[in-house]
Amino acid sequence: SDPRPCHSLGAHHQLSLPLADFNYGADEYDAEGNEEPKALPEGSETMPYIDESPTMSPQLSARGQESGDGVSPTPTDGLGTGGERDAGKGLEMRKLVLSGFLASEEIYINQLEALLLPMKPLKATATTSQPVLTLQQIETIFYKIQDIYEIHKEFYDSLCPKVQQWDSNVTMGHLFQKLASQLGVYKAFVDNYKIALETAEKCSQNNYQFQKISEELKVKGPKDSKESHTSVTMEALLYKPIDRVTRSTLVLHDLLKHTPSDHPDYPLLQDALRISQNFLSSINEDIDPRRTAVTTPKGETRQLVKDGFLVELSEGSRKLRHVFLFTDVLLCAKLKKTAVGKHQQYDCKWYVPLADLVFPSPEESEHCPQVHVIPDHELEDMKMKISAIKSEVQKEKANKGQSRAIERLKKKMFENEFWLLLNSPAIPFRIHNRNGKSYLFLLSSDYERSEWREAIQKLQKKDLQAFVLSSVELQVLTGSCFKLRTVHNIPVTSNKDDDESPGLYGFLHVIVHSAKGFKQSANLYCTLEVDSFGYFVSKAKTRVFRDTTEPQWNEEFEIELEGSQSLRILCYEKCYDKTKLNKDNNEIVDKIMGKGQIQLDPQAVQTKNWHMDVIEMNGIKVEFSMKFTSRDMSLKRTPSKKQTGVFGVKISVVTKRERSKVPYIVRQCIEEVEKRGIEEVGIYRISGVATDIQALKAVFDANNKDILVMLSDMDINAIAGTLKLYFRELPEPLLTDRLYPAFMEGIALSDPAAKENCMMHLLRSLPDPNLITFLFLLEHLKRVAEKEPINKMSLHNLATVFGPTLLRPSEGESKGHLTLASDIWSHDVMAQVQVLLYYLQHPPISFTELKRNTLYFSTDV
Repeated sequence: SDPRPCHSLGAHHQLSLPLADFNYGADEYDAEGNEEPKALPEGSETMPYIDESPTMSPQLSARGQESGDGVSPTPTDGLGTGGERDAGKGLEMRKLVLSGFLASEEIYINQLEALLLPMKPLKATATTSQPVLTLQQIETIFYKIQDIYEIHKEFYDSLCPKVQQWDSNVTMGHLFQKLASQLGVYKAFVDNYKIALETAEKCSQNNYQFQKISEELKVKGPKDSKESHTSVTMEALLYKPIDRVTRSTLVLHDLLKHTPSDHPDYPLLQDALRISQNFLSSINEDIDPRRTAVTTPKGETRQLVKDGFLVELSEGSRKLRHVFLFTDVLLCAKLKKTAVGKHQQYDCKWYVPLADLVFPSPEESEHCPQVHVIPDHELEDMKMKISAIKSEVQKEKANKGQSRAIERLKKKMFENEFWLLLNSPAIPFRIHNRNGKSYLFLLSSDYERSEWREAIQKLQKKDLQAFVLSSVELQVLTGSCFKLRTVHNIPVTSNKDDDESPGLYGFLHVIVHSAKGFKQSANLYCTLEVDSFGYFVSKAKTRVFRDTTEPQWNEEFEIELEGSQSLRILCYEKCYDKTKLNKDNNEIVDKIMGKGQIQLDPQAVQTKNWHMDVIEMNGIKVEFSMKFTSRDMSLKRTPSKKQTGVFGVKISVVTKRERSKVPYIVRQCIEEVEKRGIEEVGIYRISGVATDIQALKAVFDANNKDILVMLSDMDINAIAGTLKLYFRELPEPLLTDRLYPAFMEGIALSDPAAKENCMMHLLRSLPDPNLITFLFLLEHLKRVAEKEPINKMSLHNLATVFGPTLLRPSEGESKGHLTLASDIWSHDVMAQVQVLLYYLQHPPISFTELKRNTLYFSTDV
């Protein structure tokens, strides 16, 4: 731990702020996706302006810990490997959280100090013949600042030595509890805040001297920083205390998360959090003048109700916009390019007064431009790329790589994620101004689309007036966007702090049971959305239950999670009205009856058992169950014990028993898919109903004579799902455990001739039943891909679905170097997909040719 003593703050600055991982936030990119690098001053090691955004996470400075300077020498001992995630790791995280908080606390104290600095000289002049301000004005403007300063100074001076002479038994809950108990002072400050601001503004208009003072208050930089001072306006500093309460609440959350529940601090921190949260909810109702900007035509304050990033289709190209919904107007803006160090500004693209805003129905929007939809495989390719870069970043970090290299990778990752964010949304959200213009946004989630629509409709219930903003009013309103915005970063995963939860990787099994609470009977279905790569997409859809008030779906879905944190359920009424079904295939005309979402808590979800839950949405209750299997779990194959049936039995046993070359189940499923599923959109990608798949599995296992009848009646996605399940449940993957490492090496070869040679040799090394079945499946998948214009399944899509099913590392392989399940996963899966894709793109391969040992094919290698 740090040998240097902890001096009291005023005396001499001790805490340094390691440079936060450069955050590729909305701030470094303008909305068009053009890069805006922010140059840092030469040799600058710290970011003195770290807490510009009110909601920036409190652990900011705990992130860039690689630099190891300042409070936290990089603790290698306690962090340990994945295997030792014990209490020690939690305590170590506590230290990181605390040292980060301490650093921001230091900045806060410096800000309060800067605010108090002019108070003494102002008081001194107040009683002279030339007062700058009256005593009354000084009292109003600086009300309670001194008290707040002293509270935090004492807190800082007590906490600092504890963090610097860190040991795992250190307790500091009482300090946070004391801080929380002094929130009354903040209450007084908040109640006075509006008046303080108005008074300061009035005074600076009336008094040039005070104006000069309040425009540039000098805030001391953190101790070891080159920056000695930064200048900040009084208005900005007066907002800091309000900001701070939120900040302390966030830090309490993090501390609790990393404090073992039997630690003496735990109940104290819980208490402090409870007090702070109650305090916050009580003041949130009466404050936040920063969220108001100019007034509506009727003289009411214009409040910001909702904001967020949306993709707009403008002049045929996709642009990322930041959209702001105020009390009576929807404003669409983009971040302006600004010079380094200048305040960021928004540029208004257009606005529509809510009094003039209508949502055109699909049939009215015939003339709307056709949305250019990016083919699935391009999106999939990009996701693969991002996953690969992610593993590279993890590797670099693990090997203590160059921070320059990591920065380069992160930048690349941000560009790719930005592209994905811009290009994947396809659900149209149209907005029309009665006086002429129409605008088109594209969203990836119908849930979000309906949130925007509902927020607008709720405001439209009030008596609104139409208006035109003068250029000054528009400037003020757009200017206020930067301060008011609640969404600060573009929703991509590279904007996440390292210590934020990376979300879940693996498979979520969801059974949608039933719903009740409908007023009249209708044709009802549900869809499930999860967030992957930072934004929400629809992943599954139940069948329509017709004409009922209590639909019983009881359908099970397996949803692949890619860094997901939430599950959303939407309940729709199916629309069968032909006039409404227009030709734009992404237009969802069905009516949302209700929607709700739950957090996917890794602890709660990761049990082996099903976990039943209910989502309530405006009067409707949807019952569902879920369980989660992580990547590494879902890859474990159960060794074959049973010899009857076909599922989970070695393929050689089955073919021998059937006296067949390809197992009957594989032939039957493929034949059925080719008969009636080859033009089905998303065949093999869309999951079939789990209960149907289980029924088919039972019939095949029992070798029931009704198989054919059942197959011809069954939903085609269930048949496709049964085939996938069969391959997944083989005791050993089709391409065998033994050859897995060789396939991985073969696909990595760069010389085409060597690769061809190796890849063919590997096929030849497979046991006959495996090889013949593989070639049979290969030809089938090629035929499916020929219909890509109709079924939207490219070779690449099919390789993504089947690759990881046919090729998997054996238990021993994956145990050897288990780091993060998600890393190995992304790396291996890419290679598995590439292997299958290689064979799919290869000219036809025949069993006899292969066996004849011909090295070269007629391909030009």
